[in-house]
Amino acid sequence: MVQLRGHRRRGPGPGTGGSGRARTAGTRGPLVVALALVALVATAPPARAQSAVGFHGGFAADSGQPEQVFGGVFFQSGDIGRGIRLRPGIDGATGDWLRTATIGVDFVYGYPLNNGWTLVAGGGPAVVITRIPDLDVRDTGVGFHSLFGFGHDNGFFAEVRLGSGRAQQLKVGVGWAIVLE
Repeated sequence: MVQLRGHRRRGPGPGTGGSGRARTAGTRGPLVVALALVALVATAPPARAQSAVGFHGGFAADSGQPEQVFGGVFFQSGDIGRGIRLRPGIDGATGDWLRTATIGVDFVYGYPLNNGWTLVAGGGPAVVITRIPDLDVRDTGVGFHSLFGFGHDNGFFAEVRLGSGRAQQLKVGVGWAIVLE
C-alpha cells in the first residue's frame, strides 16, 4: 500500500494520451510491469515521504503444488526517489503437505486515482525457503515477484503477485498498512 498524501494528480502530458492516466499495456509478464513502472516514474511528480508497516494475507498457488494460505508483514519506506518506495517483507504459507517462507524486497510505485484510491505496481527479488515436514525435506531458492494492486488512503489494499523462479506463481491477498509519521 502506498500512501500518497500531498501527491499532486497528474494532468495531460507526455505518456498519458491527454487523459491524465497512463496507457495500460497487456499482461506479458515481469518485463511489461518493469517497463510500465519506468514510464510512470519518468513522468510523475514526487510524493511526500511516509513510511508504513503493513500486514497481509491471502492464498497462493503453484502448478504441481497444493494451494496454500499465507500471511505476512512488511515495512514500506518513504519515497526513495520519484515516487518509488522500498518494501521489504516476510511471509509464510502453508497447505496440505508443504510450508513456504518468502523473504522479499519489492520496489513499488503508486499512481493516484480518484476518491483516495491508488494503483500500485512493482516487484523485486525474493528468497524462498520450502519445507516438507513429513519427509524432512528443505530447499532454498531465489525468485522474482511482480505485483499489481489497489490501495486506499485509509490503509486497506488488495494485490496480485506473479512469481518466477522459485517464487510462488500466483499470490492473491488483502491487507492493511499503518502509516508511521
